[in-house]
Amino acid sequence: MKKLILFFSLLTAVAVQAQKEKGEAYINTYKEIAIAEMIRSGVPASITLAQGILESQYGESELVKSSNNHFGIKCKTEWTGPKVYHDDDEKGECFRVYATPEESFRDHSDFLKTRPHYAFLFKLDPTDYDGWAKGLKKAGYATLPTYPQRLMKIINDYNLQQYSLEALARIKNPPLTPVIESTAALVKETALEPNKIALDAKDTTAQPSEPIAKAIETETAKQAVLTDSLVKNTAIEPGTVAKKTYPAGVFTINHTKVIYANEGISLLSLANQYDISLSKLIEFNDLPEMDILDTDRLLFIEKKMKKGAGDFHIVTTGETLHDVSQVEGVRLESLAEYNRLSKNATVKPGDKLFLHPIATASVKAPK
Repeated sequence: MKKLILFFSLLTAVAVQAQKEKGEAYINTYKEIAIAEMIRSGVPASITLAQGILESQYGESELVKSSNNHFGIKCKTEWTGPKVYHDDDEKGECFRVYATPEESFRDHSDFLKTRPHYAFLFKLDPTDYDGWAKGLKKAGYATLPTYPQRLMKIINDYNLQQYSLEALARIKNPPLTPVIESTAALVKETALEPNKIALDAKDTTAQPSEPIAKAIETETAKQAVLTDSLVKNTAIEPGTVAKKTYPAGVFTINHTKVIYANEGISLLSLANQYDISLSKLIEFNDLPEMDILDTDRLLFIEKKMKKGAGDFHIVTTGETLHDVSQVEGVRLESLAEYNRLSKNATVKPGDKLFLHPIATASVKAPK
């Protein structure tokens, strides 16, 4: 009997882990679209991702496979695009078909934004996912009685709130959006003054909604208090360089989860804490084999991105190629490849390191 219980316990653990991996894969695939849609429409990225996971069964539902419909949006009278038929509340119901997942995410945002009975949701604070989850049920988005609770569980299990906060941060400090697709086109078609970069005109007119503006104002005030506290309580000796301050716990760099760990901590204990293997923790951070952390470090708990959020990085005093890889959240092998360097190459203060393939870098580093 004990063996049978152990067997079923192991089966359950395997199933839970497989489901978790499906969720993480879905999030990594679609988080950027959800962030962009929050900036464009005001629908919280956390809600979009949670609904996508729930409605699409981690992107594996028949509706997704046949029509790229991640949110179960039905045809309605105004839909003039392609259609597919599935059994849902009734047999053979009509669902919308999209050419790409991006179209599905965009139509989901527009679906909520343009219908009067969802209008009250956009008056909520965009970080109030509890209010949004319950409001969606109240407005009739889903018939499932436990729909709000299921959405909130997904948001909490996968820390989806971080993507709503990321969207707010980008609204406050929008990233540069290139209008030139290649360096060659930049040279041929555009004459830019030194240290000036062109912005995509279509993105400069967008104005955040009132709740989003208030949320940005609140976050800005919090950061101001934190900065003032750091100035008052931190004594820096003359001639020394202040070490960058990172938040406690999990945060993101270049849309990838990371922590800041102190020298002397056990890497195995960190790996266990964040539910990854020690070998993966070492691999994600391009570290040599070690048991105890040799110095204070940024440690990524998922695989870094191949490309950086910006176009290039200017090396500062004391930085190595590995340091830049960690600070920018870019894989070391990719960083070395873009700059035609070996992974052990020495870099100097002032060096300009590309964070994208050089042939497709959107702008040139200033001379």
